[in-house]
Amino acid sequence: MAMLPQVDFCGRSVSRLIIGGNPFSGNSHQNAQMDSEMEDFFTTAKIKETLYQCLNNGINTCQLRGDKHIMRILREMRLEGAQLNWVGQTAPEMTPFEQNVNLIKKNGAFALYHHGTVTDDLFKRKEYGEIERRLRVIRESGMAVGLGSHMPEVFEYAESHHWDVDFYMCCVHNLSKIDRVSSSITGKLNEGEPFDDEDRPLMYAFIRSTDKPCLAFKILGAGRHCATSADVEAAFGEAFASIKPCDSVIVGMYPKDKDQVTENAQIVRRVLNFRA
Repeated sequence: MAMLPQVDFCGRSVSRLIIGGNPFSGNSHQNAQMDSEMEDFFTTAKIKETLYQCLNNGINTCQLRGDKHIMRILREMRLEGAQLNWVGQTAPEMTPFEQNVNLIKKNGAFALYHHGTVTDDLFKRKEYGEIERRLRVIRESGMAVGLGSHMPEVFEYAESHHWDVDFYMCCVHNLSKIDRVSSSITGKLNEGEPFDDEDRPLMYAFIRSTDKPCLAFKILGAGRHCATSADVEAAFGEAFASIKPCDSVIVGMYPKDKDQVTENAQIVRRVLNFRA
């Protein structure tokens, strides 16, 4: 079994490369056709196969949404003996919020973050108290508490107001420049999402400014920086050069046409000059 560098993340030894779950749930952040292709490709068996391949390549942690489909898959893998850390994401369509948090805890997540699109919507409406209330619900569950957002100003506000948070889930592209609602609630694709290059330095600057561990995601622009292997490696290089040594990156993987799991793990080893 191959190894990857790991960090102490909220009390767990977590690989610096984490697999994200958007492709598993058919959320491409590209177009409806790609969403449908991902849903067709990622059968339950294929999701499990991909996660086991991650473990074989040293990726010991996943970031997946807390819906019933994903929780059932992770339950099966635990029963099979898989040692996979789960960073959970609240699922906006599963209400009430408290019940969703309890189910995620029951099904094995050690850390849970508040869904970034929902965070941004509440923040824009100045419903700061509701965000804090939800963070308290996660705290009371016993899981590590995370806050997700696409907007650096959300994290800056959380820092300046001393919100009770253990880690930040930071999108390096500010998709919330436009008003968005989670597609899991509306059932509709968010179209015209802005993946602007000038956003990345702003979020990376915040990540370096905080003492809290951060998980950087969308470093590949939801496939927009994947034209060649060199482009992928450059994006990984930029990310690891821009975050702290205690931070990790999250990347969704769609191994339909090539072995993205192995390729990404190999790139991370090269970028970090890691020899197992």
